[in-house]
Amino acid sequence: MRFLMMHRLDESAPEAWNPSKEFIEQMGAFVEDSFKKGILITAEGVHPSERGAKVRKVRGGKITATDGPFTETKEVIGGFALINAKDLAEAVAFAETYAALFDEIEVEVRTVVEMEDIEAFTS
Repeated sequence: MRFLMMHRLDESAPEAWNPSKEFIEQMGAFVEDSFKKGILITAEGVHPSERGAKVRKVRGGKITATDGPFTETKEVIGGFALINAKDLAEAVAFAETYAALFDEIEVEVRTVVEMEDIEAFTS
C-alpha cells in the first residue's frame, strides 16, 4: 500500500528553512536508507509559504487564490513523502522514525487511493 506523509512545521522557527549541516546529513542518510529498503518512493521539502499560494473554492462559490505568506505559520506544510508500507501501523511507525529527526514536527499519514479502491466505490 502507498501512504502520503505530509509534515507540518512552524515556519517562523529559524531551523525550518535553515537546517544545520548535521540535520542535512542525518536526513540524507535516512532518505538513502529508506530508498534502499524500498519504503520511500519520493520525498521533497517545500519553500516557505511566502513563495506559495492557496486556492480555495467554497460550495456554490467562486474560486479564490491567496498569495502567501499564510497568516497561521504554526502549521504550514514543510514537505511530503510517498512511501510503501504493508498497512497503516507500519506507515505510522515509519512516520515516527522520520519525526524523531526533528526537534518539533507534526506528520500526517494518509492512505493513497488506488485504482482498486475507486472500483470498489463505484460497484
